[in-house]
Amino acid sequence: MPDTLFLFDHPQSVAGWGAIDDRVMGGVSRSALRFDPAGHAVFSGVVSPDNNGGFASVRAPVSDAPNGAIYALQITVRGDGRRYKLNLRIDGGFDGINYQAAFDTMAGEWQVLRLPIDAFRASFRGRPVPDAPALRGARIRQVGLMIADRQFGPFELAIREIGTLAAGE
Repeated sequence: MPDTLFLFDHPQSVAGWGAIDDRVMGGVSRSALRFDPAGHAVFSGVVSPDNNGGFASVRAPVSDAPNGAIYALQITVRGDGRRYKLNLRIDGGFDGINYQAAFDTMAGEWQVLRLPIDAFRASFRGRPVPDAPALRGARIRQVGLMIADRQFGPFELAIREIGTLAAGE
C-alpha cells in the first residue's frame, strides 16, 4: 500500500494546488486543478505554442513529506492518451531544480502507475541538471503535474491519488 501524499476525494483536496504555466515566461497556456464531484481531481487546460510557450503545470506543497527509502511514486489517473510528467521538488522554492518522470495515459481508462525514483530526471527550466542532488532518500516538499513536449491543444487528466512506495512494497 502506498503512503498517500494526495487523495482527491473531497473538494478541499485541491485547495493547495496552483497553476504555473508558460505565462511565467510570456506564453499563453492555461491550466488548473479542480475537484470533480465524482470523487477525483482534474488537471485540465490548453497548451499553446504562442509567444514561445508550450507547457502547463500545477503544483502543491506536501504537508506530510515522506523521508527515506522511497523506491517509487504511485499515481492513479485517467488520461486522454497524452504524455504527462509527475514533478517532484526537494525544496519549498518557486524556481529551482525539478525532478520529472514522464508517463503515458490511455484515453478514458483508469490506470495505476508506478514511477521508480530512478526514472525521475533533474532539470532546471527544462534543461538537464546532471550534478543535481540525489532524489533517493530526499524529503519531497512539492509535487506537481505537467504537460509539455509540443502537445498543443486542450488536455484533461483525472487523478484519484498520488502516493509513495517504500522499499519492499
